[in-house]
Amino acid sequence: MRLSRFHLATTREAPADADIVSHQLMLRTGMIRKLASGIYTWSPLGLRVLRRVEAVVREEMDRTGAIEMLMPTIQPMELWAETGRWKKFGGQLLKLKDRKEAEYCYGPTAEEVVTDYARNELRSYKQLPLTVYQIQTKFRDEIRPRFGVMRAREFLMKDAYSFHLTPEGLAREYANMYAAYTRIFTRLGLKFRAVQADTGAIGGNASHEFHVLADAGEDTLAFSDQSDYAANVERAEALAPTTPRPAPTQPLARVDTPTQKTIDAVSAFLKVTPARCVKTLLVRGADGLVALCLRGDHELNEIKAAKLPELAGELALADEADIVKHLGCVPGFIGPVGLPADIPVIVDRSAAVVADFVCGGNATGSHYTGANWERDAHGTRIEDLRKVVAGDPSPDGHGKLAIARGIEVGQVFQLGTRYSAAMGVTVLDDAGQNRVLHMGCYGIGISRIVAAAIEQNHDAAGIIWPEPMAPWRVVICLINPKHKPDVDAAADALHADLNANGIETALDDRGLRPGAMFADLELIGIPHRIVVSERGIAAGTFEYRGRRDTESRQLERDALMALFKSV
Repeated sequence: MRLSRFHLATTREAPADADIVSHQLMLRTGMIRKLASGIYTWSPLGLRVLRRVEAVVREEMDRTGAIEMLMPTIQPMELWAETGRWKKFGGQLLKLKDRKEAEYCYGPTAEEVVTDYARNELRSYKQLPLTVYQIQTKFRDEIRPRFGVMRAREFLMKDAYSFHLTPEGLAREYANMYAAYTRIFTRLGLKFRAVQADTGAIGGNASHEFHVLADAGEDTLAFSDQSDYAANVERAEALAPTTPRPAPTQPLARVDTPTQKTIDAVSAFLKVTPARCVKTLLVRGADGLVALCLRGDHELNEIKAAKLPELAGELALADEADIVKHLGCVPGFIGPVGLPADIPVIVDRSAAVVADFVCGGNATGSHYTGANWERDAHGTRIEDLRKVVAGDPSPDGHGKLAIARGIEVGQVFQLGTRYSAAMGVTVLDDAGQNRVLHMGCYGIGISRIVAAAIEQNHDAAGIIWPEPMAPWRVVICLINPKHKPDVDAAADALHADLNANGIETALDDRGLRPGAMFADLELIGIPHRIVVSERGIAAGTFEYRGRRDTESRQLERDALMALFKSV
């Protein structure tokens, strides 16, 4: 590839709305161009990187025994209605109608489509197990598309699905895919971690997410400092304190807090720590309002809360009108003391062992001090409601939890019979009996991997691609201002030899000055740079520099070729 024939368009500055490094660098290198909110065109340069990732994913999926197929992106409403997700999936589902007013969606995932395929194709246990996959564009109508392709509405995804006669067969394929994902991210040169995860809108019985570790990650991960335990904070259990609740030592007293509504403001005003406060959140339940009580320095885990039977899978805060109607106060002054009997009070494990605490007085402008459970306030029951924090004991009993940021790039699910039962996917077993199939689902965000890799591999000059993802492993820089034919010939010969040896190489023959040429190649992250010049030809050497090197080296041709055979 000659760069004089390749569209390469780099810029010095990124647009002001590019907030994170990967978005900035993908725009500066010209890898992507914004078409609409959350929708991007991939340039020839960007597509080369995307195809590198795709090739590794495809090779490892084929290695597992999965079979590639391709399903439609436009999916009929009727399939989604069968599983109940037409309404449940929410606003991310882009819905549309054809000229006959038939309803469809642009697929954000393909569980319904592949399950429909299976129920029409599979008849006997002898056809199992079956695992299929595709690499296809998806669309999710994000409320706030941001960070370039990291949180785009349109994205490229590998999604795989497996079908099994038994839960044991599903568990084996789940382990097979888990191992394949580990190989994929290792081959791509990424620092990553697999964590236990919530199954979310996909559903199912068990799930692990694969996260590239990076400060720009939107997910918070908790992992033990002494074991292999790791989980998304949404999934990590906050163990109950081992110390019992102290006996009350203070009387209950109402105090004026005229403008103090937040935990920080109240604790500063009353000169107590947030850990000595109990905050109460009123949420809408299936049968009315529900009170959730947490220690003042802890955050509600919305995923855990939504799983409470009183909330029926959805978490919605009560609005101010509801609070005023039921309690006679505005938000910021709610507490568990004296709540109406028809409001269940669910208390977090850590909040349940606090004594002599501060809480809202259920009257605008006042709080209680010296409040105590059982004596003054009564909880319906105790649950794990909060997000874990650094220093919490690890749920597996080994060590303490540390917290890191991660970018989710893949997830595997054991769906069980979630979709197959709803859509009637059965086969005959060896006894001639109909059996509902067990399913697995396995996704990788291919376009997101590109951005995640940049977040983890960059410096002030630009991208530093891991070699398996680079658009070219090597670029030869032709420096020939006097147009000497022997310099051109040497560059052409080296270009041909490297490619013939399986080392994908481009020749930069754009005629730029060396500084501008080198800056471009550092910006787009080329792992290896070779300079061919009149001076080098006279000395019988080539100037070599790796992307992470601080100095260049002069190498003879044989040494140069040997270098690439060793990396």
